[in-house]
Amino acid sequence: MTETIPRTELRTIRRVFSDLRKDLITDAFALRPVAPLAATHPLVRHMPRAARPHAPWLPHAALVAGTFYLMAVASETEGMGLALLSAVPLLVALYRPIGAWWLSFAASVFWSLGVPQPVWSSMWPWPATLFASHIAVMVIVASQNRPRVAGQMLLLTAVFGVACDFSADGQHTNAFPMVVASCGIVGAVVARRSLRETKQQVAVQQSATHEERSRRTLLEERATIARELHDVVAHHMSVIAIQAEAAPYRVANPPEELATSFATIRENAVAALTELRRVLGVVRADDPDAYADADPEAPQPTLATLDTLFAGVRAAGLTVEHITTGAVRPLPSGVELSAYRIVQEALSNALRHAPGSTARVEVAYVLGGLGLRIVNGPPTQAVRPSPGMGHGLLGMRERVAMLNGEMTAGAVEEDGGYEVAVFIPAAAVPEAEASGPDPSAPKQGHAPDASGQAPELKKSGLEKGPAPEGETMRP
Repeated sequence: MTETIPRTELRTIRRVFSDLRKDLITDAFALRPVAPLAATHPLVRHMPRAARPHAPWLPHAALVAGTFYLMAVASETEGMGLALLSAVPLLVALYRPIGAWWLSFAASVFWSLGVPQPVWSSMWPWPATLFASHIAVMVIVASQNRPRVAGQMLLLTAVFGVACDFSADGQHTNAFPMVVASCGIVGAVVARRSLRETKQQVAVQQSATHEERSRRTLLEERATIARELHDVVAHHMSVIAIQAEAAPYRVANPPEELATSFATIRENAVAALTELRRVLGVVRADDPDAYADADPEAPQPTLATLDTLFAGVRAAGLTVEHITTGAVRPLPSGVELSAYRIVQEALSNALRHAPGSTARVEVAYVLGGLGLRIVNGPPTQAVRPSPGMGHGLLGMRERVAMLNGEMTAGAVEEDGGYEVAVFIPAAAVPEAEASGPDPSAPKQGHAPDASGQAPELKKSGLEKGPAPEGETMRP
């Protein structure tokens, strides 16, 4: 233990000197010009428009003006020598800050050796102009480098001040005021710079977090859409498989080629259903409980079930007005489902962000598609903070983009409400397409079992037959 401590201290001392060499000695006079102010800096933004192109260089101009003022003061009190010792490091600091600090430090040592005990000993070893110049140079260096560099400069300055105190033979010096003033001013600069960098890092992290949250929400919405599309497509594929199974038995003595073609259609439909199940399993793999509460036999909602949605929303405290224009006609299942979800999400946003308001839902069956417009008024009650603000719009836009539609969303300038307008291109679906085959059709070559279904249908997992219109059939 007695041998470990000296070795640890030795390594610490070596590390300190190594850092000092890298920060203040290696490439000390390298070109590191002080950058002008950014265009977003408050000083630049508050300048008159005509002066804004030159506003970023105001700190440089102020430093040069201050330097010439120190030269004038020093030349009047101590002569041109002190004026140069005070001014040259400040001018050099604009391009080579660390080198300028070494020049200022050397000027302090030179002045203390050349004038060891002046009449006004309280201004030794730093006369007033050199005192201000040395602190200004340290401020410039601290504002451009890491806090460790500022600590090293303050440490060397303090060591020099203590050495001057010991050599003053009891006379008063300004070493202590220099240490206190430099530590206070440079420390404030370092703290402000550290705070600014911390705020920038937090802003970057918040931006990355927001983007990641939006991306995760978008992926979750896509997973939901994939599941719902699975239900819609599975229904139609089930109908195709059942119709292909039953078609040969509708005709007496069908040609062998016809029966083979229908058998091929049915096999492809069953294979497609199997692939759909596999894809849905992949979608649900990351979150197996995502749809745990969903009824596997429940039909997917359509525009015909909007009244049930409105009843629930009204019970939650939102007044909803429903207007339907145009000739109501059946639309593709995916369009109906997406339209229902868009209305549902828009009303949920109104409940969340505009409590106590009134909403109006307009459903327009127009030529070539379906139009939706959901408008809500301004909130009349206190709005609670919502961390997921805007993510519902991501889901709506994803559904509209999937169907090659158009969507606009934004605030209403007249009353401060919010409006969502959607157009989804869609063709009408014939009534016959939504119905399955006649369950009473004869099934030649297969004796029905007790359930009234052919064995082939039971093996394929389609024993339920065609689903009624508006009901989703699952494989």
